[in-house]
Amino acid sequence: MAAHRRVITGFSNPTVKALRSLREKKHRKREGKFLAEGLRLLTDARECGHVPETLVLADRRDPHPLLAALEDAVEDSGGEVIETSPVILSKITGKDNPQAVAGVFAEFDTSLGKLDRSSADIWLVAQALRDPGNLGTMLRTGDAIGAGGLILIDDCADPFSVEAVRASMGAVFTQRVALAEWGEFETWLRTGAEENRGQLVAASLRDARPYRGAPYSAPCFVMVGNESRGLPEEYEMACDLRVTMPMKGRADSLNAAVAAAVLGYEVLASMEN
Repeated sequence: MAAHRRVITGFSNPTVKALRSLREKKHRKREGKFLAEGLRLLTDARECGHVPETLVLADRRDPHPLLAALEDAVEDSGGEVIETSPVILSKITGKDNPQAVAGVFAEFDTSLGKLDRSSADIWLVAQALRDPGNLGTMLRTGDAIGAGGLILIDDCADPFSVEAVRASMGAVFTQRVALAEWGEFETWLRTGAEENRGQLVAASLRDARPYRGAPYSAPCFVMVGNESRGLPEEYEMACDLRVTMPMKGRADSLNAAVAAAVLGYEVLASMEN
């Protein structure tokens, strides 16, 4: 099936307006689509089985075999290929120096019930995480440590925002993402066969033990809280294990995404020993 290919030269073109609107959450939710940009990121998506519905190319671009493979994949799936100027592409992506290619993808199913706890030894969980950069970094961390995915609890930043997708460096396509309220997550975590119920672990100062050598067990859910407030006390007390990391300087806490990475690698090390 051939792709629909066309050239757009005007800023006022309705397609340009529709693509630009995907930078806003309300329009992404309405359309069920999100933007991603960059050849490397879109190549990662293609290699993970995600082909953009629409591919937008800068009309002045250098040839590249990965770009050709991406165009072929869109063509094979019957998608749309659009050529436009770098200036218009920058309006679509919101970057002054856009990469030569961007894609529109259908949003993924983010329901908690679609996750299989037993499919991975480690999962990352974030509660009320507001910074899309931190969210994207947690996705990258999850990919690096072989986590099953990232579960976003309560009111978190949108994982499909341009900023979060960009910060994930393609990990949004390799990691499962689920959205849930706390009560739904806790019920899901504690339901099922005893051996498959997750161990919930959080960095904490409440009755916590050193994070090095703590008794982690699979599947282990590493949870961090809001960047400024941390985790609510109720959530911390519901954890199976609370651990603390040494702070040798004046700072009294780590960045949320950094804390998730430190704990995630410690859990990984314990699983491999």
